[in-house]
Order: sequence, then structure tokens, then C-alpha cells
Amino acid sequence: MQIGIALAVVAALMTNLASLFKHRGCHRADPVSLRSPIRSARGLAASPWFAAGWGLAAIAWLVHVAALSMAPISIVQAVLAGGAVTLAVMSQRLFGDSVERRQWLALLLGGSGLALLVLTVPGFEGDHSGFTPGAMLGFEGGLALVASGLALGHRSERLADHGNVLLAAIAGILIALAGVAIKGLTGVGDVSATLLAPWILLVVLAGVGAQYATAAALQRGGAIETVGLIGLVANAAQIVGGVLVFGDPLSTSPLGLGLQVSAFAMVCASALLIPARRTKPGPLAAAV
Repeated sequence: MQIGIALAVVAALMTNLASLFKHRGCHRADPVSLRSPIRSARGLAASPWFAAGWGLAAIAWLVHVAALSMAPISIVQAVLAGGAVTLAVMSQRLFGDSVERRQWLALLLGGSGLALLVLTVPGFEGDHSGFTPGAMLGFEGGLALVASGLALGHRSERLADHGNVLLAAIAGILIALAGVAIKGLTGVGDVSATLLAPWILLVVLAGVGAQYATAAALQRGGAIETVGLIGLVANAAQIVGGVLVFGDPLSTSPLGLGLQVSAFAMVCASALLIPARRTKPGPLAAAV
């Protein structure tokens, strides 16, 4: 488990840096259009910044998968969430981006809330990869429904001013959907390729959808608000998945449960604080 936690720390740093690279590359590429995925992918790939970010993100993903195979998903995602503060530091120091005070507060609040959630649970033993098919299907199906609902909301004119927030939330949910499925794959053991094929297809589809949603969100918003919100949603959803799907334990004491409720409240407050700036949709937004 200690090795898995160490790998999660490395994955957090690499993921944040990759996201900043991709944000810079997205603003130097043609507008992402979900109706023209091949053309959009070619345009993004032509950006050196985005290509570098994507390559680094791919390595970070492999490190993340290795961490999931060694430690409970709740612990791994809490470590990744705790690395959110490094996002603001790297964005400010490496790229000179301005970080608003409320965004610093949001990242600290969200990361602290997710860390508190895990610190208040009983001790873990093993990698907690076991699950029941019903729990897995129910949770993954719920995430898919939420993502579909947000996608419909994104097309609504009433929510046009919040398009970046919705796209970031969609990307985070799709990342969580793939992450929970990958965690399940690390514990299935010897299973025939026929049974694994639909599962792997789900991971691929969710991953590809998350990439397009992330790129579209990055083009429409700032690095901190977009990357921070994507990470917050993805990590929170996967921690919940750890409890509901893989049986990661909750606290059994009233004090512990109270702290965990407070932790979820901190995460919700963080999500409200991250989108600090509201900008009118520009040419990039109209193309999505």
C-alpha cells in the first residue's frame, strides 16, 4: 500500500503539470468541436504544448493505474486531490497565471475535505479490489446518467454562461467512470477475453469522451478553475465509488461520521468557489 500511495503522489504531480501543458496548447489550437472529433483531434495534436501534455498525461495515467492496483481507490484519489494545491503553485510559478484568493481557498478546501474523508475511515488492509457486479453496474450506470444529464444541460441556452463548468463536470465524471472500471479490472483475476471486452470498451469510450470534454472545457476557461474542477469532481466521485462499489469502510463513530459529513460539505463548497471568473462565451465556445 505504501508503494501505491507513493505512486499516487507522483501521478498527482505529473497530472497537474500535464493539464497545464494541455491548457496552454488548447488555446493555441483550433476550436474543439464535438461534432467533428477527428478534425479536432488533429488540430490539438498539431499543438506542441498539447502533444507534450497528452504524452505526460499518458505516463501519469499508467502510474495512476499502478497505484490503483496496490492501494484502495479512496486512498489513491485522496492523495491526488491533496495535490490540487500544487496545481496553483505550478500554474503561477511556471506560466505566470494569476490565481485568485478564492481559488486558493477552493483548492485548499477541496483537497482538505477529501483528505479528511479518508483520514476518518477505519484502517485499510489490502488493495480493496473486490466488488459485486450489481454494485459496479449501479454506480457506473448512475455516473453515465449524470454525465448524460449534464451534456443535455450544456446544450441549453439557459445554461450557456455556465458551459465551461458543465464541460469540466462532465469530464470529471467520465474520468471517474473510467477510473472505477479500471480499479475493478485490477481485481477480476483470470477472466475470459469475451467477458472483459465490454468492460475495456467502456474504459476506452469514457476515456476518449473525457479527453474531448476536457479539451473543450480548457479552451473555454482558465487553468485553475477548469483543471481544479475536473480533478475535484473526478476524485470525489471515485472516493464515493470506493465506498459504494469496493466496500472501503466509513467511520463507525458519531464523531467520525460527523467529520465525514463536514468533509463532503467542504468539497461542495470548494466546487462553488473554483469558478471564480465568469466570462461570456467567445468564438471557441460557439464552436463546441
